[in-house]
Amino acid sequence: MHRVSLYWIVGLLILTGLSLAWLRHNQMQIPFKPGSDTGVWLIEARVSFTASQRPVLASLSIPKMPPGFRIFNEQAASPGYGFSIVGQEENRRAEWSRRTAEGSQTLYYKIQLTRHPEKTGKLHDPPASPDTVYWQPPEATAALAIIETAGATSSTPESLTREIIKILTTSEKEQNAALLLTEYRQEILLTRLLAEAGIPSRVVQGIFLEDGRRNQSLVPMVEVFTGNQWILFNPVTGQQGVPENFLVWHRGGPSLLDLSGGSSARVSFSMIFQSIPALEMARIQSSSNGFSFLSMHHLPLDQQGIFKLLLLIPMGALVVTFMRIIIGVRTSGTFMPVLIGMAFLQTSLVPGLIYFLAIVGTGLLLRSYLSYLNLLLVARIATIVIIVITLITLASLMAIRLGFHTGMPVTAFPLIIIAWTIERMSILWEEEGMREVMVQGTGSLVVALCAYAFMRQPIIAHLSFNFPELNLIIAALILLLGQYTGYRLFELHRFAAMKDRTP
Repeated sequence: MHRVSLYWIVGLLILTGLSLAWLRHNQMQIPFKPGSDTGVWLIEARVSFTASQRPVLASLSIPKMPPGFRIFNEQAASPGYGFSIVGQEENRRAEWSRRTAEGSQTLYYKIQLTRHPEKTGKLHDPPASPDTVYWQPPEATAALAIIETAGATSSTPESLTREIIKILTTSEKEQNAALLLTEYRQEILLTRLLAEAGIPSRVVQGIFLEDGRRNQSLVPMVEVFTGNQWILFNPVTGQQGVPENFLVWHRGGPSLLDLSGGSSARVSFSMIFQSIPALEMARIQSSSNGFSFLSMHHLPLDQQGIFKLLLLIPMGALVVTFMRIIIGVRTSGTFMPVLIGMAFLQTSLVPGLIYFLAIVGTGLLLRSYLSYLNLLLVARIATIVIIVITLITLASLMAIRLGFHTGMPVTAFPLIIIAWTIERMSILWEEEGMREVMVQGTGSLVVALCAYAFMRQPIIAHLSFNFPELNLIIAALILLLGQYTGYRLFELHRFAAMKDRTP
């Protein structure tokens, strides 16, 4: 029963860790691999107009949840103007305002987007029935004729839309289509005809993304409600669905650009494709995500540096647990090798080894002298702590004087742990001899080097800091290792001679 409960806990820890990591990867776009890049479209809307010495208010429609894309950053560049984004519904608007302005004015709005295939942007709420369409008498006759012709060869809103587009775009247009196209733009005419047929539709404006394009205008499309979703149609080609690299910028409703206090308003678009580190993008958008409570990127930079080291300790603890339980390596102190391995991360390996051996060796010599003084344990440990601090200080000063810039990081060594290590090794030397001290000292260094080798791997440092929930999986593995009751690897070697003598 006890073992079953343990397995349930282990399974729960692994499932929770993996689920949280996967959700944060999907929602916050945090990469599982360090150094991976993400393609980003940077689109700039340039609004230009001539101000007429009056209060100016410019309002530009901007995208919200465009299908196939995810917005992760937006900003405006408009010196002298107040700027805000208003409207939380489907049609958001960027508004610039100024008490007075004169002459040529230019406003910029920039948005960064990434591809996101799961974001379809389909709206399932049924719209209101189309308003009554008013035609001139000849136009009404032509419109009805087109709808009857298209309706004869269609059975659904989608097929009716395609048939009407065919009639309007054929090279040899019939008289009815030619008559209506002289009065209405093609996308407007299509929405009027669909409304006449009782099908909700609206004009959509978007832009085809192409790297390095400048001074582009929006391309009109038509969205048709087919009963449970909106489907995009190209009114020129009849293509159904959102084309690749087509960004829906504005849907129906108010106009694309409204301006008061000026004239000759114009909006144009430029775009470039960028590759930015995926981790940098995750930092930018982490503040607006519900899973950001697990993100370390909100902490001050100095605290982030501390947590980068702290979150490596579980991996070091796993290495120590494996080396002691499965391999059978004896160490001086249970988790002292983990702290030594972390110190190596800051000092680098070779200087760290030299410092560690020098400090522990010198400390053992001085500790042997303290044995003759018959001090109480607390006083002896306190003296060793002061000796260790003095040795580290001297080592740092000497290293700096000699021009070794790794001198200061030697303070990363756990002072109290090293002091206790010196004390325990000294007692071990007195009770069991130098050989046992060498065995445990060497074992501690070997385990520390193994922990260091794992913790210095970029993939482990990346995962531990950006996905701290993965430590739940490490905890589960340690729980499983804690159930091991078999022989250790070194014990198999020790008892090999008995096996050879077995008849």
